[in-house]
Amino acid sequence: MGKGDEVMREAVIIDAVRTPIGRYKGSLKDVRPDDLAAVAIKGMLARNPRVLPADIEEVVLGNANQAGEDNRNVARMAALLAGLPVETAGTTVNRLCGSGLDAVNYAARAILAGEGDIFIAGGTESMTRAPFVMAKPENEFQRGNRQLYDTTIGWRFTNPALMEMYGAESMPETAENVAKKFGLTRERQDLFSFESQMKAKAAMEEGRLTDEIIPVELINKGESKTFSIDEHPRPTTTFEKLSQLKPLFSGGTITAGNSSGINDGASVLLLMSAEKAAELGLSPLAKYSASAVAGVEPSIMGIGPVPAVRKAIERAGISIEEVDLIELNEAFAAQSIACIDQLGLDPARVNVNGGAIAFGHPLGASGARILTSLVHEMKRRNSRYAMAAMCVGVGQGIAAILERWEE
Repeated sequence: MGKGDEVMREAVIIDAVRTPIGRYKGSLKDVRPDDLAAVAIKGMLARNPRVLPADIEEVVLGNANQAGEDNRNVARMAALLAGLPVETAGTTVNRLCGSGLDAVNYAARAILAGEGDIFIAGGTESMTRAPFVMAKPENEFQRGNRQLYDTTIGWRFTNPALMEMYGAESMPETAENVAKKFGLTRERQDLFSFESQMKAKAAMEEGRLTDEIIPVELINKGESKTFSIDEHPRPTTTFEKLSQLKPLFSGGTITAGNSSGINDGASVLLLMSAEKAAELGLSPLAKYSASAVAGVEPSIMGIGPVPAVRKAIERAGISIEEVDLIELNEAFAAQSIACIDQLGLDPARVNVNGGAIAFGHPLGASGARILTSLVHEMKRRNSRYAMAAMCVGVGQGIAAILERWEE
């Protein structure tokens, strides 16, 4: 090799874990988001003893709220709570629903750029513990009632100019817009949702998710309890039950049953350079290939994965038909179906173990959660290429392409 020649670096995923996903006001209601992330990080390190905490360059976490206990850089807080040395840096990224996937993309790009060899990346969110917030009065001793915002999900402190330009529709309203634009019936959405629940049921019963879950120890009135099973899936639901649910809007098709949940959870992945993995004698689950983001009209934000996926596929130098396995975050059945249709995806390859309609959608953690499920399923199936994609509030999409690691 001549002077100036460089070996192309590769970023690989060594392991991926997550906490069980809790329902809103469920088992994780008393666990802070920084503690949730710390549990996942500790679990990751316990599973990978060859990785020394002092060698971890940075912890990168996605988080969508950041108005409560997840304020002031929750990634740094979680890293310290997990016992990482003070020298290990931490940063938090916020691309709303896509934050966890964005965090992993950030870490992979840093590895490719030579800015570190070992990263922990993922996301955390406690929607249950999201606070109420209120703006300061503009004048001293201002009289009158003040508006209080629930930060669990959705708009707050909306810029009037932005509202004038693009509106400020709720997430379910944007899903209705997608359903109308692409002619998606209520029946088709409910059937998609039922299938998500049944795939999740089968995956849980067959133990396919066991390898990815780090249990959370809960203390209640001095007694310890282990939370180790996702509690949002509804394995006893039926298509008939889903079809009987009342739509959120008059004449609409969006219901609680064909929408993702409001949830709590955390997920992290261990990424490193291929050289470091070889040095430590570790076998990667997958290789990071490409990623992309894209913008769309905020009123149809659910279609965001379509342009993002097309960009990522082009950057990876493959065709959509070559992708063996796909995790498409199910914010709503309507937007998921629209993306599948527009991209020409084979439904049999999408969310094979169920999606967010079954498991729930803890915003900033969801991107890492779907990647975690993806890499473990890639290993089971020996898939060549796999893809994760998500829609993002205010009109964006994000995607990442993974490839089977070959020595």
